[in-house]
Amino acid sequence: MKTIISNATLVDGTGTDRRRADVLLDGAVIAAVVDAGTLDAGSLTDSGADRVIDANGLVLSPGFIDMHAHSDLQLLVNRDHYAKLSQGVTTELLGQDGLSYAPVDEATLAGVREKIAGWNDNPADFDWNWRTVREYLDRLDAEENGGRIATNAAYLVPQGTVRALVMGFAEGDPTPEQQGQMQDIIRTAMAEGAVGMSSGLTYTPGMYAQTEELAGLCRTVGELGGFYAPHHRSYGKGALGAYAEMIGLSRDTGCALHLSHATMNFAENKGRAGELLDLIDEALDHGVDITLDTYPYLPGATTLSAILPSWASSGGTEATLARLADPSTRARIREAVEIYGSDGCHGVVAEWDTLEISGVQNPALAGYVGRTIRDIASETSQEPFDVFAQILTEDHLGTGILQHVGHEENVQAIMKHRTHTGGSDGLLVGAKPHPRAWGTFPRYLGHYSRDLGLLSLEDMVHHLTGRPAARLKLHNRGLVREGFAADVVLFDPETVRDEATFENPRQAASGIQYVFVNGTAAIDRGQPTGARAGRALRRSSGGLTREGQHDS
Repeated sequence: MKTIISNATLVDGTGTDRRRADVLLDGAVIAAVVDAGTLDAGSLTDSGADRVIDANGLVLSPGFIDMHAHSDLQLLVNRDHYAKLSQGVTTELLGQDGLSYAPVDEATLAGVREKIAGWNDNPADFDWNWRTVREYLDRLDAEENGGRIATNAAYLVPQGTVRALVMGFAEGDPTPEQQGQMQDIIRTAMAEGAVGMSSGLTYTPGMYAQTEELAGLCRTVGELGGFYAPHHRSYGKGALGAYAEMIGLSRDTGCALHLSHATMNFAENKGRAGELLDLIDEALDHGVDITLDTYPYLPGATTLSAILPSWASSGGTEATLARLADPSTRARIREAVEIYGSDGCHGVVAEWDTLEISGVQNPALAGYVGRTIRDIASETSQEPFDVFAQILTEDHLGTGILQHVGHEENVQAIMKHRTHTGGSDGLLVGAKPHPRAWGTFPRYLGHYSRDLGLLSLEDMVHHLTGRPAARLKLHNRGLVREGFAADVVLFDPETVRDEATFENPRQAASGIQYVFVNGTAAIDRGQPTGARAGRALRRSSGGLTREGQHDS
């Protein structure tokens, strides 16, 4: 299939000035990028094209790369993946926050499925037919119902899952033998295609890892040319110290660092983004390899169980529920959450009016969705902590929440940083998920670039395409350039905007007219085609990501 895109305003992903261009897509490859009017679009026969798209008035850019996606299961369960395609995303980075579905054994998979049900759901009738990273990536590449996955996907080996595989879900330090086992598992996972490692250091069991343990894992990742993407130990009280720990790990081990959803949240950090950026800039100036991603919204999203102190979550779901049921242990949990500030809540005392239920596993709790813990407590004449514990118990820890703790000045300051990339951190399940799952990339283009003028369109597209592709070592994606993969987006720069809201989050963006994934139109004249042309992007032994191949 050959497609000519004529008369486009080309913003090519490098950050350089826009220009008028014609582009030829030949199968899965960009075959030509030439001055507008060069390609003969007047005759399909003469040009050899099967189709011509007149892109006058539209911007042609590379497909957007979501550097923090939670589509690990939803890519396979809801295969049209309209939430991401409709905002121009063509590549996603999975395996985030230290918890995902490979590598696992039976017991680890069962535990992980329960722990992240609020992120990805936990369907009982789904065929969980993989255990290794290679098998998971093969599943993404498998033909099902006439197609593969809808977007391309790269994978981070999740440190919390690896720790659970070796040590279970309990706290404690690894023995030298266990440390070696974890490093061997990571080495194998990267040989099978993972591009780096993630951590969730406010989630169990990853948060039980001390700096020394993480350093050993990072050395392995760095030796193989990958990068470390941590959700670090605190985005609230002690946030700067938590960032400093991660930067120190990168400096001391030589492992490249990508700071996940780099924010400065909670009242303690209002107006303090500059302190974080100074810390990053000093490290960059001394040769530390650092990038970061953010989402362009104030509230965060996580699970309600994440608010618990780490000791209360040790051992997995059943052990946690038993602690909540024991009066004396429940009192200790309450003290940690309401008086001292639990490590799960970033060292900050829980503010019940900021915690809004976004999704539940138990249908009997559906009436709580869209309401804060404090609102529910007031209506039921209960203490907020008791409501918190009740919901956790009745929902088997599967509750999703929004956490309204962000600061706009911090969001904008971090967004402008020279290493910034875009990530949705979007959870696609729940009755009222965070709108960032549907609106992140058009919000960057419309609200922050066009309406506020925070970055030029050329700069913003670079943040969302060329720069993340470089971090992922995607040698043939992220730019509109001859010989590169035909992942491209056509959008109207005057009308592109996010339509998803907190009240109605599952709304497709405006202004995204065409999305091509590997040369196949997934969005055509603003409508989904049902095509699924994505594939797993695997790290090669040479350090570059490739698709459809395995290392021996």
